[in-house]
Amino acid sequence: MKNWLRVSVLVGLFASAGEAVDWTALKPQGYVSDFAGVIDPASKAQLEGYCATVEGSTGAQMALVTIATLEGEPIDDVANTIYRAWGVGQKGKNEGVLLLLVIGDRRNRLEIGYGLEPSLPDGFTGSVLREMRPALRQQHYGEALMAAAETIGATVAKAKNVTLTAQLPRRIRGTPSDSIPWPAVIGGIFLLLFLFRAGGPRGYGGGGGGGFLTGMILGNVLSRGSWGGRGSGGFGGPDSGDGGFGGFGGGDSGGGGASSDW
Repeated sequence: MKNWLRVSVLVGLFASAGEAVDWTALKPQGYVSDFAGVIDPASKAQLEGYCATVEGSTGAQMALVTIATLEGEPIDDVANTIYRAWGVGQKGKNEGVLLLLVIGDRRNRLEIGYGLEPSLPDGFTGSVLREMRPALRQQHYGEALMAAAETIGATVAKAKNVTLTAQLPRRIRGTPSDSIPWPAVIGGIFLLLFLFRAGGPRGYGGGGGGGFLTGMILGNVLSRGSWGGRGSGGFGGPDSGDGGFGGFGGGDSGGGGASSDW
């Protein structure tokens, strides 16, 4: 009797350990599905409005998802399963993006639909994930999603020759090592020294002309190093006049994209 009891317990343990999570049971809450409960209400509202504007202007759909843990499964598989279960992007066009944040595992994944792979190649998606790291490391998950969503939206709009009027806030800046453009700074220093030497009576522009030109060039070089230059002006909410979330459209993905951690 005891042997049978032991066998039954072991069978139950192995069965529960081998049971995978049913990720298809998750249902979208909107463009933003915060299953981990880490996105503040203001950020969520801004993201919903921005994603609605992107869809209304370009036809592309974005799904921004947070979960607590992967339960030991590969993030690529989890993201692809959720993407295909929800059908992100319009059927036939497959112009969808799913951005997955796994809070407990500190992992993220950008899953790209077939139709957007030419506009959002793997190298680009990897740079988007790197751009999110400063905010993620400070646990500002809403701002991390806003940085990624705006970069993706602007890139898709440019590929479709569409102008987006919406903008999202960029408050979290990169670390000094990330944000300082050392090649440009070093090149600017050499240029500065050259222009100072050439700024004498026989130098370019004569008199103070060389100093003025030096300051103008150096200021331009350094200004290029500021973080979030693309689409980062203004902190107002997006123009969400294109309506709210109306459901995803049956799009598909073949696993294109990139994964990272923070």
